Amino acid sequence: MKKTPIGISDFREIIENNYYFVDKSLFIKEIIEDDSKVILIPRPRRFGKTLNMTMLKYFFQIEESENISLFKNLEISKYKNITKLQGNYPVIYITFKDMKHSNFNNCIEAISFLMAGIFQEFKANLYSKCSREEKEYFTKILARKCSLVEIEMSVKVLIELIYRYIGKKPILLIDEYDVPIQQAHLKGYYSELIGFMRNFFSGALKDNTNVEKAVMTGILRVAKESIFSGLNNIKVYSLINSRYKEYFGFTENEVEKLLEYYNVKTELKNIKFWYNGYNFAGEVIYNPWSILNYIKDIDRGLICHWVNTSSNDLIKDILGKSDNKVKVELESLIEGKVLEKKINENIVMKEVNTNSENIWSFLLFTGYLKVNEIKNIDGDILGTLSIPNKEVSSLFKNIILEWFNKSDVNEDFNDMLKALISGDIETFDIMFSNTIDRTLSYFDVAGESERFYHAFVLGMLVSLENTHYIKSNRESEYGRYDVMIIPKDKKALGIIIEFKKVNKRRKETLKDAVNTALKQIKEKKYNLEMRTLGINNILEIGIAFEGKEVFMKERKC
Repeated sequence: MKKTPIGISDFREIIENNYYFVDKSLFIKEIIEDDSKVILIPRPRRFGKTLNMTMLKYFFQIEESENISLFKNLEISKYKNITKLQGNYPVIYITFKDMKHSNFNNCIEAISFLMAGIFQEFKANLYSKCSREEKEYFTKILARKCSLVEIEMSVKVLIELIYRYIGKKPILLIDEYDVPIQQAHLKGYYSELIGFMRNFFSGALKDNTNVEKAVMTGILRVAKESIFSGLNNIKVYSLINSRYKEYFGFTENEVEKLLEYYNVKTELKNIKFWYNGYNFAGEVIYNPWSILNYIKDIDRGLICHWVNTSSNDLIKDILGKSDNKVKVELESLIEGKVLEKKINENIVMKEVNTNSENIWSFLLFTGYLKVNEIKNIDGDILGTLSIPNKEVSSLFKNIILEWFNKSDVNEDFNDMLKALISGDIETFDIMFSNTIDRTLSYFDVAGESERFYHAFVLGMLVSLENTHYIKSNRESEYGRYDVMIIPKDKKALGIIIEFKKVNKRRKETLKDAVNTALKQIKEKKYNLEMRTLGINNILEIGIAFEGKEVFMKERKC
């Protein structure tokens, strides 16, 4: 039986060492038949990008004749018009997947090391043929003693040298091109790095007739004005494009074959619930990392794999700094609802935090949301978005709980919820007021308690999910927000909460607002809805707030 390739992304290693290979070799045919000069394929992390890129490398590489045997039993071998191109091109293969550095200087130093290694690969075929000036430049790159500009131009120079002295246009493969950019955004040196990366890529790709073809992968399609300025010859195939849709991640048919091969008896519907849910232009896609890990460690059962493979720091940072609207919409997603959002395929990293609408596109293209349906309206792409599966849902829930952990109120928060669901409103009132005061600085709201109650409801959704259903309704234009806490045990206490923001224009007091809140609960007849569900022990709570001040009043019904 073949081994499961956990953490192995090199095509040759998988084939030569008897690992199970999900045959994506027709990806090579698609690339060859694509008449685009520069191709960018963004996909979520650990969806097979590096494996596909190394497969391209071994297919085209001119130096390695033994690579031919790697493809002999694969689908691509059936296409003789394609295999005749095998081993015909010099290949420049660059991967940025490990470029995760804390500052600009370390990042540049790492890129300098990377380029030195790539120049070393071509030294035997190029160096002796170079002119004196070219040898000097070559030596500086190898010794990592070059200027910033010389590093920026290194790929362009290497392409020119290869074409000049080998006589063939190289194929350029750039894997995970945006890892340094995302890391720079997270660590605060984005503005320093983005200019360098723009020059690095533009030098290699802009109007470069010496390149046969360039293929790039990454997670995001970073906006042209950020990095691909002037590159009019680039064709981008995001996960909402139909081309290449089946080559990243596992299709349902591929998963069924995997399960059959490894004799996995788990029902497919349970595996779908945990690891399926992705929709790449109509193709149902499973998370490949999670599927392989589940098969490898099947005794551990259905657990999270993909969401634990990185720190998720960028996602946490973006959601933690998000505004009220994002937190309310995140609540809807966790409740299992969908959002209709404009999809922006061009992400400017520095604007993700400042433009809340970009957050949803960012989460879609990074694999934390899925698109269910797409509509084109007046030139805009609108998509209905949802959480793809149980694994990703658990990540969002952990992020929400982490907000309270980091704000140093986690233990109090749990005690506060216990007081609430047991009907001890006096204790709940005290703890709720104290918690707001202690968490405002973490939620960065400058004295506005409104953002806290959105986070509070999210916290309830997560913390009480095993014992209660949480149903919420938002009427933000009226400053109201109501929540029903419905116990799964019909003998337990059902709770209805109406939050009400003080209306300063009407010279409303906290007392006025809390009475209005209780009046709203009565008018909406929420207690009847509870009773219809078989719950007769019901508590109604009005919560009014103004800045840091909170006033609470309860009523038994």
